[in-house]
Amino acid sequence: MSMNQAVDRRSLLKAAASASFALGMAGFPSRPAASAGEASMTEKTLDPETLNALQHAMEGHVKDGYIAGAVWALARGGETHVGAAGTYRLGVGGKPMARDTIFRVASITKPVTAVVAMQLVEEGVIGLDEPVDEFLPELADRRVLRSVEGNLDDTVPAARPITLRDLLTQTFGLGAIMVFPEKYPIQAAMRQAGVAPGFALPKVSSDEYMKRLGALPLAYQPGQRFLYNNGLDVTGILVERATGKRLGEVMRERLFEPLGMKDTGFFVPPAKLDRLPAQYGTDFTAGDGRLKEYGPSDGIDFSTPPPLDSGAGGLVSTVDDFLAFYRMMLNGGELHGTRILRPETIAEMTRDQLTPEQKTASDAAIFMMEGGAGWGLGMSVAVKQTMPWLTPGRFGWDGGYGTSAYADPKKGLIGLFFSQRLMDSPEPPRTYTDFWTHAYAAIRS
Repeated sequence: MSMNQAVDRRSLLKAAASASFALGMAGFPSRPAASAGEASMTEKTLDPETLNALQHAMEGHVKDGYIAGAVWALARGGETHVGAAGTYRLGVGGKPMARDTIFRVASITKPVTAVVAMQLVEEGVIGLDEPVDEFLPELADRRVLRSVEGNLDDTVPAARPITLRDLLTQTFGLGAIMVFPEKYPIQAAMRQAGVAPGFALPKVSSDEYMKRLGALPLAYQPGQRFLYNNGLDVTGILVERATGKRLGEVMRERLFEPLGMKDTGFFVPPAKLDRLPAQYGTDFTAGDGRLKEYGPSDGIDFSTPPPLDSGAGGLVSTVDDFLAFYRMMLNGGELHGTRILRPETIAEMTRDQLTPEQKTASDAAIFMMEGGAGWGLGMSVAVKQTMPWLTPGRFGWDGGYGTSAYADPKKGLIGLFFSQRLMDSPEPPRTYTDFWTHAYAAIRS
């Protein structure tokens, strides 16, 4: 994957870090912290030697300072393997990573938001292909730029209303325009309004977010072009308005409590803050690739309730919680007698919804795994094996704070990799490629 080759490397990496962020069980028992490599098995479907090699690879990334630590999980058949390496802080040791470590999971939030939206579709609260104007009047009667390069007042009327499908497929008309450094007036306008995709989440209320977004013209006609990220923040706000509750409350009632996701939410309560490791990323002011800690002064703070529950990237969670979520998805929307969605709804969410033209456009191609993936409803869907782990039908997503979560129906595999290093390049982090390479090598037929 590559972006504009004429851009100097520092600008490219800094922009990519922002873009890649704006790049995620009933009766399940409470789990104690696990040592590295712990597995509970009823049958061996994963090769122990390959799992040991995965452990060694991650310990190597800790040793060379690429990450402070990570926790990962693989589940297949009756086997669940959980591993951990490193510590909460880079270079100074301290508390070891453990199974119950809480991570800022970033964009792997998107599939979770899509699930609660599709519950409302099943209940008839909103139609997937109906206008969202009733709940989001700020998006009614839109104006659209005549050209993405044009001035904000050079517009034409929208050809049709925006639908929930447009939001979930990220084709509603606004999002990440992948031109760096910033070039077009609409990019500057989104940044100035505080609604541009980036590693710092929106710092305004949901109503203020919609007011600011609604004051902008669309960059493209509804349904025309894939523009990453904003569609899932808007989806979360739609859910709030349709239910009259904060998105976090809706998720807790409809997903987290039924699935036993006890450590997932939009902030970490005081009693659990000791389980939240430091967040790291490239120090772009240094110019030498060194890492720095990112915190409240950088716009990253999960210690208090946020002004907006970001449906695009705001959750914190653990590997066990996300295992419950993906087990439900892989099982056709049901887990241990708890039905979350119908099988046909899961099937619709996990099929590629984009046209070939949409996937190869400059704003989308970086997210399509070198042509091996498309986009469903709130998540990536593999369509071609351009990488060893891209089994067609595999679904999930990556998070710009250092997370990766996918389920593979054909292989029966769930894989989760949680770390705390910001993605800082259009190339996948080497921790991701090492994790997925070993995950698929570990599969026993």
